[in-house]
Amino acid sequence: MNPLPVRIVRALMVAMMSAMIVLVFGNVVLRYVFNSGIAFSEEASRFLFMWLTLIGALLVMHDKAHLGMSTVISHLGENAQRVCRLLADAGALGCCLLLAHGAWQLVEIGMDDRAPVTGVPLGIVYASLLICSLGMAAMLMHSLWRLVSGRMAQHELVPQSGTSGE
Repeated sequence: MNPLPVRIVRALMVAMMSAMIVLVFGNVVLRYVFNSGIAFSEEASRFLFMWLTLIGALLVMHDKAHLGMSTVISHLGENAQRVCRLLADAGALGCCLLLAHGAWQLVEIGMDDRAPVTGVPLGIVYASLLICSLGMAAMLMHSLWRLVSGRMAQHELVPQSGTSGE
């Protein structure tokens, strides 16, 4: 059973996907049947897609379902697995922190710019990247802390995908 925040985020993702479907399908029907359309549909669906993709990537990381080298790593000894996990998590953490820094700058700059049709501040759109990178960084820091403090069991060293969505 997933914790409440994960269920809430998944429900939010379903709502975003539903809104995208309604906007895009409604716009297609209006264009081809009634020769009109919803002006903000394309822009709003693109923004929803960005949020949906990045929040989805965060949930995939939570479920430990990202692609990895588990076939190779699983054949190594426990100490080598710990070193590989340390290097992988530390490298990913560095990338997430760089991404968060750049995303923060984009959010700051984007709050002064507005989308042409919807008028939404672009900083709100770019905030999806900031939330995703900070969320991933938090998960990686927790993983590194557990690894370094010896709280990570051997069976956790090589993430096994295929369990997400259960």
